[in-house]
Amino acid sequence: MKPTLVVLAAGMGSRYGGLKQVDPVGPSGEAILDYSVFDALRGGFGKVVFVIRHDFEAEFKEKIGRKFESMIPVDYCYQDIADLPAPYTVPAGRTKPWGTAHATRAARNVVDGPFAVINADDFYGRDAFAKLAAFLSSAPADDGKMHLAMVGFRLDLTLSENGSVARGICDIAPDGKLRGVTEMTKLVKVGDIAENREDEANPVKVPLDSRVSMNFWGFPAGLFAELEERFPKWLAVNGSKEKSEWYIPFVVDELVREGKADCCVLPTDSSWFGVTYRDDKPRVMESIRALVDAGEYPSNLFA
Repeated sequence: MKPTLVVLAAGMGSRYGGLKQVDPVGPSGEAILDYSVFDALRGGFGKVVFVIRHDFEAEFKEKIGRKFESMIPVDYCYQDIADLPAPYTVPAGRTKPWGTAHATRAARNVVDGPFAVINADDFYGRDAFAKLAAFLSSAPADDGKMHLAMVGFRLDLTLSENGSVARGICDIAPDGKLRGVTEMTKLVKVGDIAENREDEANPVKVPLDSRVSMNFWGFPAGLFAELEERFPKWLAVNGSKEKSEWYIPFVVDELVREGKADCCVLPTDSSWFGVTYRDDKPRVMESIRALVDAGEYPSNLFA
């Protein structure tokens, strides 16, 4: 069975102020999301599922989803703030979504095999998709554990020239398995090193070749049962907090610590692109143009 690509796109409307403002970055007006689906298709994925919201469903399907329906099977599911297990209900005043683990859980009824999860607005590169598709398509070891994967990007290929960024620095065992992720929220490049400047007086030095998580994960279908079991427990502790969010790394960390799963870090030298700052967009456009000129992508993905 070919793996499915699950695209977390429910935040697009609020993040961009409307889908009409999904910025073109390719030479023929392509958005970052277009390149992700293109890379997934040629990397070996067999289906794409978009996690969206009901309030922009029609516009998303018309402006984004329709482009891919002749290229790969497409399905949709919906992240709804009220999609909670009984007896939980949305607390009064809560408007914030419940996070990436909740968004992934929204795909539980439309995904029945191995799958990857990505952000809709991040460029991950051809090699990253090919490596994760190969992992998900291979027969897992029959050792009683779930076998998860995370694409590990080089830190220096994810930094911005226009300000600090937040990244999850991976602690990787000699066998390539993930031991843990340390969140650093103010990383900047300083010469041949990076510094985390959360404490300006005592910056933490981080090697530029450190592997970081950019929310590109690979899971077996069995993850959904774990999400169903763990979400009520998380809500019991955090559900009344107005801005609490349930993130994928929380679930992965729990599974690894409990011995229920391991997580293989798949190193890639693909460049990650994202528009963290407005001034990042020209660099992203130049980088994609360079990839097009090098023959990595056609000048028009939909020609």
